[in-house]
Amino acid sequence: MHGFGRRSLTLRPLFRVLTVSVALLAATPALARGPLVLAAASLQESMNAAADAWAAQRHERPVISFGGSSALARQIEAGAPADLFVSADEDWMNALARKGAIVPASRVTFLGNRLVLVAPAAVAKPVTIKRGFALAQWLGSGRLAMADSAVPAGKYGQQALTALGVWSAVAPKVARGDTVRSALALVERGAAPYGIVYATDAYASKRVRIVGVFPAASHPPITYPVAVLKAAPSPAAAEGFRRFLVSSAGKAIFRRYGFVAR
Repeated sequence: MHGFGRRSLTLRPLFRVLTVSVALLAATPALARGPLVLAAASLQESMNAAADAWAAQRHERPVISFGGSSALARQIEAGAPADLFVSADEDWMNALARKGAIVPASRVTFLGNRLVLVAPAAVAKPVTIKRGFALAQWLGSGRLAMADSAVPAGKYGQQALTALGVWSAVAPKVARGDTVRSALALVERGAAPYGIVYATDAYASKRVRIVGVFPAASHPPITYPVAVLKAAPSPAAAEGFRRFLVSSAGKAIFRRYGFVAR
């Protein structure tokens, strides 16, 4: 991930890897595992902690596959035999709802997040994010790490930069990753001087620091809906874990990782 600067930077093989992973997991006997959860990449630490807590209550531990919400939704559309979907925005859940792929009554928006600008921890200095701020100049010959525009974090980031009047100047300097964690990794490795990620991603890394928070009014609210999939192989197990996620105990876990519980 040290090279960057062209659209080809997007890590397209990830979609194929995720597809193969889901297929292999689906081949595992249902009694040998818990529900298969497809979850946004920004939920890695928190969702694993929730799965551990659920397993500690003598349930089968959910099997979790993380990726960009867009790639995961496309897998579900293609018939991936998963049980539960947790998206980093409402649009991809809406797309599945229109196709009749989720159980409508199970859908709950239960988390929120913030959009931030990060820099490598060793050189991070606070900046002011406001209309017309000089991000393109701060980048110099470097790149701005962002998730792909189809991924919620990338979409929110582009919307924020557009609302603040700096997108046209910054766009030629953007380095894209398939997920928000791919964008974070570019900054962690010093391959990009700045990146746009969620606050929770920054909290999960010791190698970056938050240097600025985007105004809430510069982009739509960042929300995470969860829903049981209509074709779920293990609907009862999926519903049990979903109820735990949206319970007060489940939300407390996500708060520990910096999410806003709704």
